[in-house]
Amino acid sequence: MSQDNSNQCPECGNCNLIIDNSRAEIICNDCGLVINQRLIDSGPEWRAFSTEEANRKVRVGAPSTLTLHDKGLSTIIGWKNKDAFGQKLSPKKKAEIYRLRKWNTRTRTNRSIDRNLAYAMNQLDRLSSQLSLSRDLKETAAHIYRKMAIKGLIRGRSIEAMLIASVYLACRLNKIPKTLDDFVEFTSIDKKQIARCYRLIIHELKINLTVSSPINFIPRFCAELNLSGKTQNRAAELIYLAKKHRITTGKAPTGLAGAALYLAAMEQGERRTQREISEIANVTETTIRNRYKELMNYLSIDSVI
Repeated sequence: MSQDNSNQCPECGNCNLIIDNSRAEIICNDCGLVINQRLIDSGPEWRAFSTEEANRKVRVGAPSTLTLHDKGLSTIIGWKNKDAFGQKLSPKKKAEIYRLRKWNTRTRTNRSIDRNLAYAMNQLDRLSSQLSLSRDLKETAAHIYRKMAIKGLIRGRSIEAMLIASVYLACRLNKIPKTLDDFVEFTSIDKKQIARCYRLIIHELKINLTVSSPINFIPRFCAELNLSGKTQNRAAELIYLAKKHRITTGKAPTGLAGAALYLAAMEQGERRTQREISEIANVTETTIRNRYKELMNYLSIDSVI
């Protein structure tokens, strides 16, 4: 039972109405007047008394999704080789169904854009599995790639490069701490080629992006370096102070995050070497050292070495 305040009771004028789905009635909770007793039931026409029975009777398909080339809306002929009564098909009928199944598969990807999307969505599944991407992030990346495919900008370019650029842009839009280097190890595409495709997508879709904040990378680096929450909070404070003194302009966010963690870890007694942090942040030790010196000088922090 649930309340519906969209109407008023004609008897007492109150809006405290109750919908009784079991009786298909709308009742006033104050005076008890039955306002309507012919509600339409939008549920299934069958009843089930167990989870197994409900799963057996349900007839709803999977929801539509952008991560499939046909959005999951096309019909697929199954491979069971059984009729509606569960009986095996005769050899003649089986050969006929085999031909129908073959043409059904061909017609699903009869256009070049469908074949392109089918290949790209398979690669998206592989990338999302290797990078542990969420379903929402996959949907966003698929939406970006589809826009570029509809514009005809995939032709002449690497499908995988455009797809990785779309995934990277989806991570940037959702503030997921990922860099292009995180994608390069799972593909044979050159990093410069992915960067060109990324700039093309931003230009064509007219997307305005802000520079990634170093704070977004701190939780990820802390988890990989096995640092405590105090160190993480201290590193975030150092980044806030650095932004206040305007020393983050023109600096790589990963290098700043690594330097802040290096300094915070020493203050909290959880020392990590510059080599360990540079490997996690995917920057050179020289970058970590230079950013560390800038933080020490501009923020007037006493040396803790």
